[in-house]
Amino acid sequence: MDPIKDAVDHSHEHSPEDVREDCEPTPEGELALRLIPTRSETNVHGDISGGWVVAQMDHAAESVASRLAQGRIANVALESVVFMSPIRIGAAVCFYTRLLDIGTSSIRIAIEVWTQNPNEVERRKVVDAVFVYVAIDETGRIRRVPR
Repeated sequence: MDPIKDAVDHSHEHSPEDVREDCEPTPEGELALRLIPTRSETNVHGDISGGWVVAQMDHAAESVASRLAQGRIANVALESVVFMSPIRIGAAVCFYTRLLDIGTSSIRIAIEVWTQNPNEVERRKVVDAVFVYVAIDETGRIRRVPR
């Protein structure tokens, strides 16, 4: 037993099975929405508007949240929205959703936005976000999420 060798942190080391050079990044979650934005969705710089992207993320996530809540829901928070790179006109934009947590009345959903430009094979993750919804009744009051 070598005390110096045992004291060294080996947690950063990977076995050959952990690292593959041919790995492509893959979206986490299920495809909830796929769109090809038009010129009307661009900002003054010719990229797709961040506001348009956030609105589409809300549509994708709210369809999941309303199904889980079995009824009306309201978006109460955007915990985080991180834009990683601009989206170019003509790119296919895919919205992937993943359930993070269901509380008494709330539902947290992660959303990843990926793009694929025309005539390219490579996909890119361009936005990462977490949205929070609450279940509401017909009068708009908060209610429990059915289990």
